[in-house]
Amino acid sequence: MMIAGQKTLPKWILIISGVFALMEIMVSLSIWFSPKSVLETVDLNATGVDYLIRMWAVRQFALGFIFAFATFKKSLPMLTIVYIFFLVMFVGDFFIGILQKENALIIAAVVMCILSSALLFAINKERVD
Repeated sequence: MMIAGQKTLPKWILIISGVFALMEIMVSLSIWFSPKSVLETVDLNATGVDYLIRMWAVRQFALGFIFAFATFKKSLPMLTIVYIFFLVMFVGDFFIGILQKENALIIAAVVMCILSSALLFAINKERVD
């Protein structure tokens, strides 16, 4: 719902945000239903691991739902907050990748940090223009 005087978002931002929403929901479902595909190096039979997996899956789903909601509402403030969350999450993934010596995670985190930052810039540029 657009408020009078509110700028409209370009379609490309909405499309990318929608894709991110779908990706987060798909990740949550794969964590929930097939944790072995995501957590190859974790002993899934250890006590408490199933609890942590479910918590992670629900949090990924929540992020995907919030992304989808912000995109559907076409809300500049909501998308700004979601992309800040996304950026903080991937900065964390970057440091986890360094600690775990996992190059794929480091590269993915850097790419997603750049994308999140670029989208934050684009969204806030729309807010100022």
